[in-house]
Amino acid sequence: MTIPDVPIKDEALLSAALRHRSAVDGNIEQSYERLEFFGDSILGMIIAEYLYEHFPSWDQGKLSKAKATVVQEAPLAETALKLGLENYIELSTSEAAAGGATRASILADVFEALIGALYIEQGFSMTRWFVLEHLHPYLQQVAMGDIGMRDYKSRLQEVAQARWRKTPTYRLTGERGESHERAFEMEILLDGEVMGKGFGKSKKEAEQEAARDALEMIARYDSQRGHKAQDKV
Repeated sequence: MTIPDVPIKDEALLSAALRHRSAVDGNIEQSYERLEFFGDSILGMIIAEYLYEHFPSWDQGKLSKAKATVVQEAPLAETALKLGLENYIELSTSEAAAGGATRASILADVFEALIGALYIEQGFSMTRWFVLEHLHPYLQQVAMGDIGMRDYKSRLQEVAQARWRKTPTYRLTGERGESHERAFEMEILLDGEVMGKGFGKSKKEAEQEAARDALEMIARYDSQRGHKAQDKV
């Protein structure tokens, strides 16, 4: 099996990078999960290196926001779709029927798994080229100043640091469904108080949704304070 624009030659390694856990009867070693874990780290390093080299005037905070903008779920899933990976992902019958091949969390995971597989087979130089080639549109986006627009976690952290000099923490509060149709629930805590809740088909997605809920709660609170101040005038 070969995939256009994916330069992995080892068919067994490529197949593993495309195999969802639902297709292996619980044998995680045969699914893409370990490769996805590895590829996630390689991806983060490549993007961090690129941003460090190309934007010497940016401070740590801006670099972190730019990195989060590029490596979050949506851009990775969009890139996977551009590569046509949804046509090659191996899923169980039920997961395929539920539309798993076009689910953003799965597409993003598969893209990261391919990065891990490519690094194992061909090393850093080829992997770096592959990542920068296919994520170029998102790197251009951050170069033009479009940073953190969909990264609710980074926006919430900025707000919390500015207002309270504290960092929110995330807590997994629930999981639902079978292993191949899992849904996650996350809470955000600040000083032990729940600021927001979110649900998603991956932990990352649930965290983003919880952060968005918290930002909306802060906006409602600010709006109410504004109305009360006007009423007193």
